[in-house]
Amino acid sequence: MSKPKVIKDYDKLPEKVLEQLKIVYPYGFSQHLVSYVDRQGEKKLALPFETDDYYYLIRMSVVMAESIIEDDDDYDMNGVLKASIKKQYISNHEDSNIMEYNANMDNDFENLSDDDSDAMGDDEDDDY
Repeated sequence: MSKPKVIKDYDKLPEKVLEQLKIVYPYGFSQHLVSYVDRQGEKKLALPFETDDYYYLIRMSVVMAESIIEDDDDYDMNGVLKASIKKQYISNHEDSNIMEYNANMDNDFENLSDDDSDAMGDDEDDDY
């Protein structure tokens, strides 16, 4: 059975989804935006994100994506999710399958094994 597809604004997402989103996109959102055509036939940008229950397209422009990260205290001055926050959010959502659904170049979930638990962000000064 396929999951419901939801197009939603970032600021209307539940806190649980926002935390999961940050785990999946620890280096920000702008480089992961995709385009889609809305019901009026207009081309829009959105961030794809899959949870256990839904497949989201989160509406945002490149400027908005960059602004969200700049204004969020969970990210450092370089736009990288802070290691302590990342660990906390991963712990909060370890029962979720978001890592399976959302592997990308930023999070490298697809290359993790059970022995790689430290690979999820112990180093706050990681270069990207």
